[in-house]
This record gives sequence, structure tokens and C-alpha cells, in this order.
Amino acid sequence: MMINFSLFKKKIANSANQIELADDAFFEDLRKREFSRLDEEGHVYLDFTGGGLYTASQIVKHQQQLLRHVFGNPHSTNPTSLKATELVEEARNKVLDYFNASDYYCVFTQNASGALKIVGESFPFAEGSQFVVLADNHNSVNGIREFCNFKKGNTTYVPVQYEDLEVNSDVLLSALKSHQSEYPSLFAFPAQSNVSGVKHDLNWINIAQKMGYRVLLDAAAFVPTSILNLKEIQPDFVSVSFYKIFGYPTGIGCLLIKKSSFELLQKPWFAGGTVTMVSVAHQNKFLAHGHERFEDGTLNYNNIPAIKIGLDFIESIGMKRINTRVRSLIEYITAELRLIKHDNGNEVVKIFGPKNFDHRGGNIIVNFFNAQGEMIPYAVIEGQTNEQMISIRSGCFCNPGIDEINYCISTEDMASYFMSRDHGGHEDIKQFLGKMRGAIRISVGMATVRRDIDKLIEFVKTLRNKHE
Repeated sequence: MMINFSLFKKKIANSANQIELADDAFFEDLRKREFSRLDEEGHVYLDFTGGGLYTASQIVKHQQQLLRHVFGNPHSTNPTSLKATELVEEARNKVLDYFNASDYYCVFTQNASGALKIVGESFPFAEGSQFVVLADNHNSVNGIREFCNFKKGNTTYVPVQYEDLEVNSDVLLSALKSHQSEYPSLFAFPAQSNVSGVKHDLNWINIAQKMGYRVLLDAAAFVPTSILNLKEIQPDFVSVSFYKIFGYPTGIGCLLIKKSSFELLQKPWFAGGTVTMVSVAHQNKFLAHGHERFEDGTLNYNNIPAIKIGLDFIESIGMKRINTRVRSLIEYITAELRLIKHDNGNEVVKIFGPKNFDHRGGNIIVNFFNAQGEMIPYAVIEGQTNEQMISIRSGCFCNPGIDEINYCISTEDMASYFMSRDHGGHEDIKQFLGKMRGAIRISVGMATVRRDIDKLIEFVKTLRNKHE
């Protein structure tokens, strides 16, 4: 069925309820066919950035596949091994085709974090190397600094703007220029923030590469609702997590390595399946070429074929359609939340990030305030939404940089904290600094319908005129 996306226009009058949700009839039908368990159990699921939801048809197809065939451990030429290898390679080719990534190797990993670790431990950091990283990054990217710093390289964080959590182009360009090096250097940033939903400009890939950097793109939060075309933009390394796209299976991600950058990575060890020859007597080895070099041990060969099933399903809907739908949902949520105020005029909700929806993905972060303007602890909010069977997420979301920016926590604040103790945690640092940490994240996906959002909005309205 062809969809005329021009029909789905915003209509804002006195109520945000007059915003039309893109392709509403199609996604309502999809909800009934593929996600009926949500309504049967009374769930409102608004945590898609935490994890996507699988469809009923994915599970049925994968179950039939498992019941129909006998799969053996790959790395052999017996019939069951060959069948497993055949379906694993079908899935690998599907991933490369899906991202238009013929110039890349697809390395299957345990998750996106595992993909990022491969880059960190194998990148040839040295004394004089530079690791330039956006302050808006997941901890699995932040952790790469440990490899850089251990090899006496230098790590530099580039802050995002307090006002809208977007990149300041002048600041980032200055940082990249001032940290150019003759030694191997890496620039890392997320295509989309896992916290704020900000979509960062992918043109920075080409800019940084022209300045001599290799570029690592964390695409885990971006690809569930946006098109990533690796012919149009060509980072050296891309990390992906499949369950965030289509929910099932969990425990599988991938690292896409640009073929021209492959030999740059220096694998520090070897494992089963990663060598073509190894000797005990001589203590030497030959590493495999291509994806095999980084796929340590036995692949998750029973579940990897389900990736093709998931990607086939996404393609049957169309990422453009999903992207348009998700944008309309986020517009609807933000419009509704902004209408909710206390009788004294104070806002109940603060929404972080840009107001331009061209720069937003399918997630937003917010905080809630009482009538006196005091922030309601996120743990209180989450406890109350849990009682309503509303699944949202709270905390710092493994992204401390955004949290430090939102609460104006300085380098001196953090230095004082770490220097005053040898262990700590979330509650401890709040008491030490006398500042709040964390927020509430709301994220939507293809299973979200209007009544999910309306139930959340009705909950938020119960916070009006409360004084504690």
C-alpha cells in the first residue's frame, strides 16, 4: 500500500489532541496483529530506546525455522554445521544490504558494547594519539578512553550546548583542529543521543576524516527509527544493537568495519575461530582475515538467523514510514506535556533538548516539578508510573556527560568528589554535591499508539498543583 505522507500534517489549535498521528490506521492495525500482548496485559510501553519490542510473526517464523532444521556448531563441514553457516551468512549479508554497506565487514558481537570494545582494544593508540569524543556519549563509548589513556594517548571531551544539547559547531571544529596528530587518532560520537534524542549532524564524519581522524559512529539509538546509508556516509567503524531495532533476539549486535580501515585494527589476542593457523611449539599464529578475525569463539548460531527475519519485517513496513510515525508521536507528546501547568502558571514538565523536531529522534528526557518549582525526584515518578503499568526509564542512562551538562556539574565538582573517596554511587554523589542527578526518558516506537501517550499524559496531569 502506498502512503502519501503529505496527508499527515500537524493541526494545532487549543489542544495538542488535534495533532494527527502519521499513518494512524496502519499502526493501530499493526498493534492488534503483532503487539496484542501489550493491551492484553494492560501495558503502556514507552521505553523503546531501552529495548525494542518483537513482533508475534518474528517469533513464529524463527520458531518454525528452529523446528524445521538441525543446526550444528559452525567451523565444520558436516551437514548440520553447513546449514547453520548458511543461515548465519544469509543474516550477515542481509545486514550489509540493509545498511548499504558493501564496503564494510560485518562482525557479529554480543551487543553494541561488545562492538565498541573491539574498536577500543584494537585501535593503535600510542603516545601522541588523540581520542576526541563528544560529551554526549554512552558509557560503552566513554570506556574506550581507558585503552587510549593506558597507551599514553590523550582523551578530550567536547561539550554540547546547555540550551538544546546540540553540538556547537565552532567548539567542535576548534577541538578537532587543535588535537590533530600525526599518530592514529579517533573521533567518536553518536548518530543519535541515547538520552536526549538529539540527532547529531553526520557530516562531522567527513569533516573529521579529512582532518586525519578515524571515526567511530555509535548508531545503536539511531537505526531503530532512521535510515543509515553507508554509501552516503562512511565512518570507519559503526556499532549496532539489533534488539533495539526489532526486539528479538537479544544478545546480538554487530561492528561494521570499513574495509579500508580493517588492517588498522590490531587485535591484541586470539581465540577459537579467529586464526587460520596457531602453534604451541613456536607460539605464533596467523589471524583470519575479514569478519572471522573478530568473532571470538562460537557464534550465537541458533539466534543470528533471526536477525534476517527482523530486518525483513522492518523492510516490509519501511523505515521512512516508521520515521514519519515516530516523529509525529514525539511531536504529540511534547505538545501535550507543554500544555500542563500548575494553577500558578509554573510548568509541571521541563523538556530537555532542541525544539526543532528535525533534530530529534524517538526519545526525549524530562523532569517534573511541583507547584513551588521544586523538582520531583525521578524515583518517585517512576514508582508512580510503575503502579499504572507505564514503562518509562529513569536515571542517567549510562550517559554521564548529558547529566553533568543538564545540572551544571563542573569539572571541579567531579574532581572533588572522586578525590574525597575510593568508592561511591548515584545517591552518594547527590548528597555530596547537593544537586539532583538523573531524569525521566520517554521513548516511542512502531508499537506506540495514541492511547499509550494519553495514559501517560493523564498521569502527568495528576501532578498539577501538588506541593511536594
